[in-house]
Amino acid sequence: MPNRNYMFEDRQDAAMKLKEQLPVEQMKREDWHLVAVSSGGLEIINYLNGRLKLEKDFLFSAGIYAPKNSNCELARVSEHEEIVINDKLVEAFEITHDYIYGEASRKHEDKILTYVYKYRKGKHFEDMQGKTVLLVDEGAESGLKLMGAIKTVLAMNPKAVYIAVPVLPDDLLDVLEPLADDIFVVSVLEDYVDTRSYYENFENVCDEQIEAYLGA
Repeated sequence: MPNRNYMFEDRQDAAMKLKEQLPVEQMKREDWHLVAVSSGGLEIINYLNGRLKLEKDFLFSAGIYAPKNSNCELARVSEHEEIVINDKLVEAFEITHDYIYGEASRKHEDKILTYVYKYRKGKHFEDMQGKTVLLVDEGAESGLKLMGAIKTVLAMNPKAVYIAVPVLPDDLLDVLEPLADDIFVVSVLEDYVDTRSYYENFENVCDEQIEAYLGA
């Protein structure tokens, strides 16, 4: 059987293809702030930012899952305690909002604050007021990470918010477009499976890499 044709070799390849879609000169001129919404997004920023040398950060968040299905993400909470909810799933599973908010508080305390102290030495996410922000991810199934990041950053009154992601489902693009000033994407797919299926190599980003990317 022939080898499967993947969209991207790895995150570096995805970053280089994504960079072709980005207004690089404008980014340098306006001093955009690059914000990863996932560890994979942070790795993509590392490759994008080689010669740009723009400010970068990681906006931490945690997923809230169905009580009896740890693979079903119902909502997401950011480190600023902004919450986005997949209302259709919450209704389908007959989940109460008390459960969502209770889990959000627990995840913020147990997971997100741990990330903040571990990777940012306790420093809060930088205020984005008046800044031009580019939110970056490696792909998106539900879009909850990106929507949570948009909600968090918009609450800070930025100058502009852009999104850059190598691959997106078309229905999510329709949802995100009204929320961002522009979206830069390599490929928009009608029948989106899961992000890892579009990368030949999709290794986890380890703690040491995250620390290096944030400290570089």
